[in-house]
Amino acid sequence: MATLHRSDITEPVLAFASLSRGADYEQLSARFRPIFQKIADGTLDREQRRALPYDPIKWLKEAGFGAVRVPVEHGGAGASLPDLIRLLIELGEADSNLPQALRGHFAFVEDRLNAPADANRERWFARFVAGEIIGNAWTEVGNVSIGEVQTRVKRDGERWLVTGEKYYSTGTIFADWIDVFAQLDDDGRNVIAAVRTDQPGVTRSDDWDGFGQRSTGSGTTRFDSALVEAENIIDFSTRFKYQTAFYQLVLLAVLTGVGRAALRDVSHEVRSRRRIFSHGNAPSVARDAQVQQVVGEIGARVFAAEAATVQAAEAAQSAYEARFGGNAEAEHGANIAAELDSARAQVVVSELILKATTDLFNALSASGTSEARRLDRHWRNARTAASHNPLIYKARIVGDWEINRTEPPYVWQIGAGPTTTESAANESVA
Repeated sequence: MATLHRSDITEPVLAFASLSRGADYEQLSARFRPIFQKIADGTLDREQRRALPYDPIKWLKEAGFGAVRVPVEHGGAGASLPDLIRLLIELGEADSNLPQALRGHFAFVEDRLNAPADANRERWFARFVAGEIIGNAWTEVGNVSIGEVQTRVKRDGERWLVTGEKYYSTGTIFADWIDVFAQLDDDGRNVIAAVRTDQPGVTRSDDWDGFGQRSTGSGTTRFDSALVEAENIIDFSTRFKYQTAFYQLVLLAVLTGVGRAALRDVSHEVRSRRRIFSHGNAPSVARDAQVQQVVGEIGARVFAAEAATVQAAEAAQSAYEARFGGNAEAEHGANIAAELDSARAQVVVSELILKATTDLFNALSASGTSEARRLDRHWRNARTAASHNPLIYKARIVGDWEINRTEPPYVWQIGAGPTTTESAANESVA
């Protein structure tokens, strides 16, 4: 059987394309705000029916949303990471499922932005500009140990085939391609395989059973000898270094978008409410000082969450630009800062938005629990997004840096722990 050599896998070369340093945000966002509003108009209905947002994804693709980070000279908008995160916050306010559904896409775009300039990257830029989007398939469930990857890429004559099963494959249902974390069958190297979805070897299921973020297109994806071109098998060791920070930034944008939606809805409900309590403070709820205080505190928490999220995106942008600065020490420091700032923001933003989406009921009382309004979706969505990466570990990582200057992990995994027998053996050896 032929072997895929390192020279056959996408790897760095010396030439780099121009950078995406930022756009006029008001001009950029004006392109998409009518679409965001159109999306928002249907969000409650989709939530009530648990309908997947195929049309909203289509509108965003057609408007070039997936290419905003692509450099201008390649047909994109040249947006910076703070620009992107601000757009995702606005999109998250319209429907928090959508920025999370596009999380894998923008991560793959970011990886191609960090890749050296070559014909393969040019093809990917053209695909992004044409509206093609990428889903995500990294996580395996079941009896899979930490570090173990069962999904394989193997040679079959002149073809390369992917076989395996992934869960939490967010956005794959809407995608043209899937970013698959796998191992080469011959030597066990970790790779990314970019697999087209329009082939019989790919099966996607909407079987995500979480109580929030229910329309993200997550669930199980199966690969049964799915074809992948050799040029789209990328050595994982070349993956962009601030990827963990980037993935968290998108979740922070989701959370902040949820907070903005909660603030919007509670303000509307209070403004239009006619019934009052006999022991309230004013002839209308909108004039009740205590209710105003509740809404004001929600607004303050959302403001702080957005500020922290955008500030963390600035650190990631610095890491992106340092990638091309020719100073390895400066790049290393920028990657540390990006990881730590995303972790710091995660800890505080999660708490701020969870508090905000709980407190809105203090302004609305029992009528706020109406199934017709589905205001509980804000808390459910926030709680789900905040649960992706355990807060307690991120707080510890930040604390370990502050005390001991211990570097944060840049890639982490999840899997089955050792059995009781293995644990006992390890303890006895220790």
